[in-house]
Amino acid sequence: MKASRILILAAAAALVGGAPALAFHDGGVAACNGCHTMHNSQNGQPMNFNAMGTGPGTAVGTGYTDLLLFENKSDVCLRCHAGEGRYRIWSVSPSAPSPVNANRGGGDFVFLQEDNINDGHGGATNPILGYASGHSVISGIKGTMVDPVNTVAPGGTFLAADLACTSCHDPHGTGSYRLLYQSGQNVDTAFYTATIDAEGISLGTAPETPANHNAYHSGYSAWCATCHGEFHQGSGRMIHPSGQSLGAEVATNYNFYNGTSDCIANPPSGLQPCGSGVPGSAYLPEVPFEDAGTTLSSTTGPSSSSQVACMSCHRAHATSARDAGRWDFSIPGLAEDGHESGSYAIPNPYDGYQRSLCNKCHSQDEFDEPVDFTP
Repeated sequence: MKASRILILAAAAALVGGAPALAFHDGGVAACNGCHTMHNSQNGQPMNFNAMGTGPGTAVGTGYTDLLLFENKSDVCLRCHAGEGRYRIWSVSPSAPSPVNANRGGGDFVFLQEDNINDGHGGATNPILGYASGHSVISGIKGTMVDPVNTVAPGGTFLAADLACTSCHDPHGTGSYRLLYQSGQNVDTAFYTATIDAEGISLGTAPETPANHNAYHSGYSAWCATCHGEFHQGSGRMIHPSGQSLGAEVATNYNFYNGTSDCIANPPSGLQPCGSGVPGSAYLPEVPFEDAGTTLSSTTGPSSSSQVACMSCHRAHATSARDAGRWDFSIPGLAEDGHESGSYAIPNPYDGYQRSLCNKCHSQDEFDEPVDFTP
């Protein structure tokens, strides 16, 4: 018993000091006092933190809801998951985010702190604040507030005032991808009826590449529909499909497409769409898809039965584009990103002539005039 108690206290101390999260969560329930304080007292000193995370919060003998170390749920997580390095999802600066955070998986919450993410026409004089860059989690440490426009989840009813890291991730651990909630779990007003089946590359190592990327197998769209259900009702609502098979035409477009310049230089021929790409090297991590056969290192493009999902166009946390876009949907050329707003420029996987990455699936630029969008 004594040895076990020492190990638990050591684990909690390591957490507060910023130890890797895997060692703390370890795929299951972690050391309780890494996040909770039963009496807010240790040797007569308070154990919890103020809104900035720098000092004592409530007085000894009084605490926060759920006996948390912080008044805010997200701040409990950000005590270890903000900054630079492995397992960090909130960089220090929105103008210079960690490439590992910004260009892989969920993206980077630091863009919530941007003063302008509008790169559309007139973007410099018509700023859009960072709350529109993705999921507006509320944090006292980072000074982010409730989304002032979307008071409920777009396409659903989940209250923006309740949005926290723990709205999607189970801090007590699950066996699912990235500790995301599984089917049958209930969080605030959200009841999950799906589980994401995916594999993730090692956190904090490098941005994703065509040969080293997350592998999404199934369940992503149905999982997101927990809060955004109206966006998942298919063609009956005349909206973009999600959680549905790509079909032969879109899969073929994806596999042949290798950028705007290549598409224009290699126009359609017969039933072949534009481009000189080949299926074996067609995978683009900026436009992922769901497929049970996808692996962390596979470079193969989709088949007709592969599925489009929410993460094909969006990241789960935030980006420097509106609506957590994997690319900015409001600019003609990707090289224009960051120019009007001064925000972080999302890396362009092709050249300065590249148009929207919607063309990876829909191939609409084969007869366009080549335009160098580089400012």
